[in-house]
Amino acid sequence: MTTAAQNCANCLKPEHLCVCEAVNPVDNEVCVVILEHPQEKREILGTAPIAKLQFKNAVVRVGLSWPNLKRIVGREVDYKRWGVLYLGAAKQGEAAAKDEIAVVDKNGVPVAGSAEILAGLEGIILLDGTWSQAKSLWWRNAWLLKCRRIVLHPHFKSLYGQARREPRRESVSTLEAAAFVVARLEGQPELFDRALKPFALLLQKMRAPRPKPAPPAADVEEAGESPPAT
Repeated sequence: MTTAAQNCANCLKPEHLCVCEAVNPVDNEVCVVILEHPQEKREILGTAPIAKLQFKNAVVRVGLSWPNLKRIVGREVDYKRWGVLYLGAAKQGEAAAKDEIAVVDKNGVPVAGSAEILAGLEGIILLDGTWSQAKSLWWRNAWLLKCRRIVLHPHFKSLYGQARREPRRESVSTLEAAAFVVARLEGQPELFDRALKPFALLLQKMRAPRPKPAPPAADVEEAGESPPAT
């Protein structure tokens, strides 16, 4: 099913880039909250819509600011049991700085008991947009400072490749970050590849030659041919 703009009404991608055939939702316990910058919503390669389809326990909100996390998830929350993917990096030279996932303090220093903190999280928050857009979301939502700060140093490379320029070598898409964290926190590494299948299909279709549209029936008739039977 498509909208008037010829975008899939389900995955929100252009009709020729629809990824619905690869959608296979994950029944995740850790809640995934994505705060999407309004300008990112227009990006064809944006992954927030895919994340919403792939994670049953997920919330995507488009905007610049919200008064608190309760308003987003619709229930009372304990901020210490929520982690936000922090824009900075763990300080080099620290013991946990090379871990693929770590909890850090406001100075970027890995905190003691990081594994226990991660194990107790009930949800994660991701800021979806370019580097500058994500920073804007961070500073406009002061309540994020109450959450645990999580940094990633993934050993895998983003599927984006050359399709979209990232500010850092270790940068990954919002979907990849969410899938990686959920898989780690829930102890199910197989969820990572499963969650990324629609994203991989999107990139495959982006790189493939776009099929030419069929000529209008009027043009066919002018060429002296009969229009196809209906």
